[in-house]
Amino acid sequence: MDGSTGKAVNYCYQIRENYSSALKIFEDVKARGVIPVAITIDGNTSIIRALKAVWPNIIIQRCLVHIQRQGLSWLRRYPKLEASKELRKIFLMLFKIETGLDRNRFYAALLRWERAYGEHVLSLPSSHKVYGDLQRARSLLHHAWPDMFHYLNDRNIAPTTNQIEGYFSIVKSRYKQHHGLTKTNRQKYLSWFIYLRNNH
Repeated sequence: MDGSTGKAVNYCYQIRENYSSALKIFEDVKARGVIPVAITIDGNTSIIRALKAVWPNIIIQRCLVHIQRQGLSWLRRYPKLEASKELRKIFLMLFKIETGLDRNRFYAALLRWERAYGEHVLSLPSSHKVYGDLQRARSLLHHAWPDMFHYLNDRNIAPTTNQIEGYFSIVKSRYKQHHGLTKTNRQKYLSWFIYLRNNH
């Protein structure tokens, strides 16, 4: 989707979220002369590899909603461990970051947490459900942070995938109203839906 217009740039019926499917869609877009500057996506590594294969210089903005939702899920609503409580506060900071100063405060908080708890958390047995989830939450932030705040440098970059998620929910709700269609007609329905929405 083009984030500035809300129009679908490309689509495929019954696609899987894997490298080969993503590569095909991105190559189709590139063949039409589209060279995106940036893209906002979740953390699917197969999709990221496909993007880099087609557009090596593209800026990848990680969706802050996906990061926060997953991190808070792993840490739980009422964690008992002090490390989990403090890391949860850091995840909750994400939607308050509107300036470079906010970003720097976020990084400083993450570094303080790492100095206080990082080594201890890594030493915990990952087979334990709570400890393993805490380690995953920490790892999520460490892997995502280089691509979390590109939107601060370019306001045309969306910090979340909310726009396309909302579009897709409308597609699904309309689609369910026509569940009796044959597979061929379902594909035609999807094509017409996107065509008409793009042109209105």
